[in-house]
Amino acid sequence: MRFASIVLLGAALLASSAGAQTGDKAISSTTISLGTATPGGGFPLYGNAFAEVMNAAEPQITIVPRNTKGSNENIPLLEKGELDLALVAGEPAYEAFAGIGRAPVRLKILTAIYSNPGMFVVRADSPYKTIRDLVGQKVAFGARGSGLPILSRYVLDGLGLKQDEDFAAIYLDRAGDGPAMVEDGRAAALWGAGIGWPGFAAVASSPAGARFIAPDTEEIARIRAKHAFLKPLTVPAGSYPKQSEPIASLGSWSFVLTREDLPDDVAYRLAKTLHGVEATFCKQLAQACETTAANTVAAAPKVELIHPGVAKYFREIGVMK
Repeated sequence: MRFASIVLLGAALLASSAGAQTGDKAISSTTISLGTATPGGGFPLYGNAFAEVMNAAEPQITIVPRNTKGSNENIPLLEKGELDLALVAGEPAYEAFAGIGRAPVRLKILTAIYSNPGMFVVRADSPYKTIRDLVGQKVAFGARGSGLPILSRYVLDGLGLKQDEDFAAIYLDRAGDGPAMVEDGRAAALWGAGIGWPGFAAVASSPAGARFIAPDTEEIARIRAKHAFLKPLTVPAGSYPKQSEPIASLGSWSFVLTREDLPDDVAYRLAKTLHGVEATFCKQLAQACETTAANTVAAAPKVELIHPGVAKYFREIGVMK
């Protein structure tokens, strides 16, 4: 029955956009697929909450989350039209838009979702205090196909370190496997990013507790001198259990991207619905408090990358000219 339901949803998606009407007129029931990532990571947590809030606010649109391998799979799935929307981390999005290692994508931004200050977490009783202390150690850098290993490569490269040579790098099949590896000693550290990231929360909540390791002030300056697209970001105090002080780091913004040919009226309706329930979304998920129209305009590498339907709504509410 579950397989049959998925087939029916796929059929509905193929037919749905044809029934859309333009502007503020009512649109027919539309099913939207949303690619997230592997279970246990921040993208499925966010994507499921996004779908729940949006579906409750706009009954004519049904958003169906789908677990994927993460950002590096989501981008080609969007290009092939096999997803309507997908969560993509800042670094893969940056490379895709800039055409680094591939032709530039023609995808569009629906919304910026949250900032991703990158850092490591270790057990509180471990001897590791700095990034240099972790050289030569087993480090879990995130799920295969996710954006986390790409962010760490940029950060480490800015410090003159090579992820796969200077560390015993571990790449996970499931993002949720990382915390247990730190807790039982199979990994010295886990790399992650974001505020309220599930992997960090799991280690911080464990009996051993956690210590976070981020680039220091001098290291942040060195990294940004080489990779200026990475921005200084802060993890506020209290973002994780027993984290009493803010943590300065750097990273980028993750996005919900759309396939190139998502109809303007559908994108407009999605944006209007999303930003009409910003307060509700924030109450449901702490990370979603950063999902605002203003943050999307500020985080987009170029405003031209924002979907035209979204841009129309942003101009109506005065956050874009």
